[in-house]
Amino acid sequence: MNDLPPDLPRLRTLETWLEFTLGRAWQQIADLERREVEQRHGQEQRPPAPDWLLEIGLNRDAPPNAVHVGGCHMAGKRTRGITRSDALH
Repeated sequence: MNDLPPDLPRLRTLETWLEFTLGRAWQQIADLERREVEQRHGQEQRPPAPDWLLEIGLNRDAPPNAVHVGGCHMAGKRTRGITRSDALH
């Protein structure tokens, strides 16, 4: 069973549509590959996580709440990286 149109004008229309669709697919593939390269580059260039985190209070004048080791899952959102000597202090 042949599912293609029997006449030349409809076949040419189908050919044009297929070329257009294939071009869009190639563009999408290129965009996704470029995005993957950019993400990989960003991960490689990311600075290392700090060894220590200082968790600050809600108020800018409030004393720090806690000191966490870098990567601690208990650290809140209001943290900043500090050195070991600052963590000891």
